[in-house]
Amino acid sequence: MIKFTSSEVRDLIIAFLVISLCFAIANAGRNMNAILTLLPYIMVGVGTGFILHELGHKLVSMKYGYWAEFKLWPQGLIFALITSFFGFVFAAPGAVYTYANYMTDEINGKISIAGPVVNIALALVFLAIGVAIYRSAFISQTSAIIFTACLVGYSVNSFLAVFNLLPIGNLDGSKVLTWNIGIWIVTIAVAAILTAASMTIGFESIVRMIIGI
Repeated sequence: MIKFTSSEVRDLIIAFLVISLCFAIANAGRNMNAILTLLPYIMVGVGTGFILHELGHKLVSMKYGYWAEFKLWPQGLIFALITSFFGFVFAAPGAVYTYANYMTDEINGKISIAGPVVNIALALVFLAIGVAIYRSAFISQTSAIIFTACLVGYSVNSFLAVFNLLPIGNLDGSKVLTWNIGIWIVTIAVAAILTAASMTIGFESIVRMIIGI
């Protein structure tokens, strides 16, 4: 059973709301109407991507018998907000801290890779849903809304995966690389391919290629 402290729940909610706003600003610029229009879709992608990413770390930590708790990093949120006005988001809102007297590189690597793997899996789930409802999106407003949410969910989650796998500082990638370079290469390659496809080909074009139209 996963246990959360009241401060942890508070920090997760604050981080979720601020990061959602950051991604909306990065994609809509300073156009308030565009930000408000995008925000619900961003919240779907960020909500699943961010929350489940952190829960992935927490679950694996607890699997190994450690206590793990998410803690907000206010400076990271401020920096994310600043970068969003330049069209990108350096997302470092906080992290799950695992409390342990001793931890091997392998366990640390497995805990660290859990978050990005969740993001990769979510990106593929959003892609699969997009493929399944693409044709109906032209005749159903509900399907069109879901398809847009899938577009955002795919792009956000693929980006979060590749960003967190960068071997920089205290990001997940540094710990995964220390544990197993082969696993790190495979996971960051998959995340990079998904992200590059989102930025170059575009989500709808990817869906159309899969469907064959």
